[in-house]
Amino acid sequence: MESQERNMPFIKNLASSDRKLRTKSLESLRNFLSARQVASSLSTLDILKLWKGLFYALWMCDRPLPQQALAQDLADLIYVLPGSGSDETEIVETWLRGFWATMAREWTGVDVLRLEKFLLLVRRVLGASLAWMKVREQEEGKDGGAKKRKSSGKEKKQKGKWDAKQVDAVVGVLADYPFVLEEDAQPRKRDGEEADEEEGEEDKYEAEVKLTPAFVPVGLKLHVLDIWVDEAEKVGLLEDEDEEAKDILRRITEIVDGLEKGTVSPGVRIRARQSLLDDRLPFTNIAGSDAGSE
Repeated sequence: MESQERNMPFIKNLASSDRKLRTKSLESLRNFLSARQVASSLSTLDILKLWKGLFYALWMCDRPLPQQALAQDLADLIYVLPGSGSDETEIVETWLRGFWATMAREWTGVDVLRLEKFLLLVRRVLGASLAWMKVREQEEGKDGGAKKRKSSGKEKKQKGKWDAKQVDAVVGVLADYPFVLEEDAQPRKRDGEEADEEEGEEDKYEAEVKLTPAFVPVGLKLHVLDIWVDEAEKVGLLEDEDEEAKDILRRITEIVDGLEKGTVSPGVRIRARQSLLDDRLPFTNIAGSDAGSE
């Protein structure tokens, strides 16, 4: 697939030290992603470059309130993409895989002073991903992308059916990235991080993000294990009367259960076990029976 990089002049400005320039570039990105023809033609390499720019946009962002707002804005980009609420779930799935691939690659380089804002970004993107699994009524108007974004905040516990394709996409991403077993993952070589600048490397990155699980640092896994039940509750996955939600939740807990049983990391094993024994889960005794017996 031909790269769209030539049509993304704002990509470098996403990481600018100038706050106004970063804000303007983010708005340009929203408009860029909302165009169906453009979004559908983005290669995985394009998405990786966009997420790298967005990563450093947050990196350069100072003060808690602007950091919180930007983290939410980045998570809400999922609703700007034309795949949201349509049959084009692959667009959003690849976007999410690009996010997790970027987090996995950059995580160990985040210093303690910047860690809090990236922990928040992961929480916001995870929450947006789980909420995206629900079908939404599409709003008409030229600013439809913005309207979708507004409806993606605290209103995520809204009524609505779960979209099977979108559920499969999100559950698959969780299984391949934050909840992936070490033996199933493909570690990245540190000296290959900048390979996307070299001609002929795009096919490698396409396969890496779309087809193979990625190596995920333990610290990132621990954070997702700490927060996934919270975010599942916010979108209504823990509601007793929703049978579809119960089925989705069971799929996720089975993945976490497999991680708890198969990981070689003691820390990951303990956190996975603790999340499965959360009293809010409707079938805690089923999912965590083996864990609780140790």
